[in-house]
Amino acid sequence: MLRHRILFPEINKAELVAETLPDEPPAGRVLVRTAYSTVSPGTERANITGNPNVAGQAAPSVRFPRGSGYSSSGVVEKVGEGVTRVKPGDRVIVYWGVHADWNLVPEANTVPIDDERVSLREAAAVFISTFPLAAVRKTRLELGESCMVMGLGLLGQFAVRIARAAGAAPVIAVDPVASRREDALAGGADWALDPFAEGFAARVKELTGGGVNAAIEVTGQGAGLDETLDCMARFGRVALLGCTRDKEFTIDYYRKVHCPGITLIGAHTRARPAIESHAGWFTHEDDIRAMLRLCAGGRIDIAAMLSELHSPGECPQVYDRLINDRNFPMAVQFDWTKEA
Repeated sequence: MLRHRILFPEINKAELVAETLPDEPPAGRVLVRTAYSTVSPGTERANITGNPNVAGQAAPSVRFPRGSGYSSSGVVEKVGEGVTRVKPGDRVIVYWGVHADWNLVPEANTVPIDDERVSLREAAAVFISTFPLAAVRKTRLELGESCMVMGLGLLGQFAVRIARAAGAAPVIAVDPVASRREDALAGGADWALDPFAEGFAARVKELTGGGVNAAIEVTGQGAGLDETLDCMARFGRVALLGCTRDKEFTIDYYRKVHCPGITLIGAHTRARPAIESHAGWFTHEDDIRAMLRLCAGGRIDIAAMLSELHSPGECPQVYDRLINDRNFPMAVQFDWTKEA
């Protein structure tokens, strides 16, 4: 069978290509007709621009073609021998798939969407939302503790909403872009601050009564982490959710980490258990199911975060904006339901 997939054939170029899949899924595999897939701005910008640091490791050499599209939703078309968790006709989330009209993935990479209150568009963004969910878990945020989110792209916006749902008070959202601060306030932040404003760190300490208990650093920039550390309370915890791919930087670890007893936590989404969840450390599947419940119950409004919907044929223009526009919209998706 033929499928259409978005690929990056060379640096800074995206196109829709045709590929061949087997007519029947192999044993243990599931064939899903994709409804929607969500763009992951940081990861996909790194992939299309030829950054070597992707997929949780540094590649020995940068090779193309590359692709992405790891968070999608759709309907099961066929299943291979031995598949028991899903059946044809089931609505599912596909994780670690690709931007394509068909995804052929291991059974373990599908999670059924059992609650009809969750739309396929919302479900397509759920896997990405589990990245900041895991980061918040790893800080061991307690009810009533303060939480700061540094960087308000898609992951940061989810982190704001998750921190509020987890009982953080106050939730402080930080970004130099005014529109992103407005989105964070609409999503439940108590305060939204510009990190370049004079007296920024002092203002954060004033709002928190002495410093932040838990912080989610999403910029992936050395300056972002350095400024986050300036805002922390003693014994505070900082989850490093943003991917520090490019910048070398120097932190005064003695003064900003060692002496105040700050905990720095690696929060890459692959740094999680593969099988059994435990406090602070959930598997991909368990976090996906948790976010589906939060969405279905109205605790986190994913629908309100969805920014733009594009035909897959528009991928060259979408990725050109991703490369060149630092204010790329919050949650951009591809609609595969109308793609021939």
